[in-house]
Amino acid sequence: MTGLTLGIIGLALTALLCGIGSGLGLKATATASAGVLAEDPKKFGKVIILTLLPATQGLYGFAIAFIGASALPTIANLTSAGVLDSASQAQIMAQGWNVLMACLPMMIGGMVSAILQGKASAATIIAVGKNSETSKAFLFPAMIEFYALLGLVVSIILFNHFPVASIPNIRIDEPVKEAALAVASLLVG
Repeated sequence: MTGLTLGIIGLALTALLCGIGSGLGLKATATASAGVLAEDPKKFGKVIILTLLPATQGLYGFAIAFIGASALPTIANLTSAGVLDSASQAQIMAQGWNVLMACLPMMIGGMVSAILQGKASAATIIAVGKNSETSKAFLFPAMIEFYALLGLVVSIILFNHFPVASIPNIRIDEPVKEAALAVASLLVG
């Protein structure tokens, strides 16, 4: 397994898990909205925003996958950064781990918050169905969005912390290098 493969796995899992979380969240909100709208179609304007709210995490996951691609240790990225000849295999492997780890805040935070936001939004949609004067309840699903945004911001900050041009500056101690190579040989096969 190469550093590039690790980075691609991180980016793909971020887009995938955030998308799955959004899909599950949307299932909850769409079900609740359908029930409310079956009884009172005039409430469409009040429930549509709550219905779509869990979809944002899927968009955030896609954005991180897109932004993170520039940090992948690809030949094109290494060449354009002018570090193709100066980066060691261990440093390139470390960059792959960096990309994977930078994805984690959005990967996990996005998936979990989308599912929980779907549940909170569904409960709010049901409350709107019972009483149209529940505008304060809109705050509860929005509070969960804050944590999805935190995951997005932290992942972006981490990606900006280790651009491809800094790969030759990654310091690999001998024991760490030996351990990384041993793990890599186990993964390869």
